[in-house]
Amino acid sequence: MITSMTTGTLDDFFRSLLDIEGFSSIDLSLNGIQVDNDGAELGKLAFAVDACLETFKRAAAGGAGMLFVHHGLFWGVPLRLQGLVRARIQFLLDHNLALYAVHLPLDHHPQWGNNGVLAERLGIADLEPFGLYHGRKIGYKGSLKTPLSIEEAVQRIRFMDKPPLGVYPFGKEKSQTCGVISGGAAKESLQAVAEGLDLYVTGEVSHQVYHEALEGHLNLIAGGHYATEVWGVRKIMEQCAVQLHIDTEFIDLPTGL
Repeated sequence: MITSMTTGTLDDFFRSLLDIEGFSSIDLSLNGIQVDNDGAELGKLAFAVDACLETFKRAAAGGAGMLFVHHGLFWGVPLRLQGLVRARIQFLLDHNLALYAVHLPLDHHPQWGNNGVLAERLGIADLEPFGLYHGRKIGYKGSLKTPLSIEEAVQRIRFMDKPPLGVYPFGKEKSQTCGVISGGAAKESLQAVAEGLDLYVTGEVSHQVYHEALEGHLNLIAGGHYATEVWGVRKIMEQCAVQLHIDTEFIDLPTGL
């Protein structure tokens, strides 16, 4: 049990839940601590999908010492500390607010991750890895415990009762199999067609896959990049509250995309 809540001990805790090192070779995100604090102990953790100035302000205003996000600030290339980047970093330092980011490891985890939670909400049984990305399958597929119409599937994955970006009923009236990959995984719909799935759920779609999905008789739901990636962040927040007995807050800042 963690007795002293610092960024170092929280880093150990998050790494005990998520396979952060396992994705280091394919994930451009700098997973883990992206901006540290001055060593102060943490009394509250904030959670959000995106690292941006508004989430930083809300986290600081709520008294959080660390902000956990899915989309961090650093993506595999050096950034000049100028303009918006400088303003964001300056705010974190001025408010002694640590930033922690987890990208693909949070998408992938079968229990705590975005795709695992979505699969559970949809009622997918006998989960199998699905969606090849740089040699790793980061999503899940399987048979639906209860066959679902596309409208019923939408209701199961809606966050805060907001409508999805797009619904494309190109296949069976009731889907019996389903694959799911959160966020920007439009092209993986081609894998869903190739594997004979009835329904594919992701965050975004693109013009390039429309006709393939139509001709492949694939029911397709674009739930929204943001709306499909709140689930893993919130699940990790729950684990922090339960296992660490620390105050937590989810900052909902939807983009509508």
